[in-house]
Amino acid sequence: MRVKSALSIITFTAAVALAGPALADGDAAKGEKVFNKCKACHTVEAGKNKVGPNLHNILGRKPGSVEGFRYSKAMEEFGANHTWNDETLHTYLEKPKDLVPGTKMAFVGLNKEDDRDDVIAYLKQFSE
Repeated sequence: MRVKSALSIITFTAAVALAGPALADGDAAKGEKVFNKCKACHTVEAGKNKVGPNLHNILGRKPGSVEGFRYSKAMEEFGANHTWNDETLHTYLEKPKDLVPGTKMAFVGLNKEDDRDDVIAYLKQFSE
């Protein structure tokens, strides 16, 4: 494992440990509007990938595990030790390349905490 990746994982783990309980419930209706920024590359429709993998049933799923989607090596390595949950999504959506250096996702992130909470609430509607 590269040093930069190891440091990112350590930083992420510390951030989750410190910030995890502070995450607020989001508003799914507002999250649907924020998700418009994601629609060019992602869908919430099961089995349908676009430029990015579908986000249907993302909560509880291992990163880098959607069948039929080709992930970066960085995302596959990250997925070996993580699961998408409120905390991992919140951290990833803030600055994807900070959490997973080498990810193919070009999106710079969502600066507003409320936007991240809202998108996660929206995605929860598509999780079983």
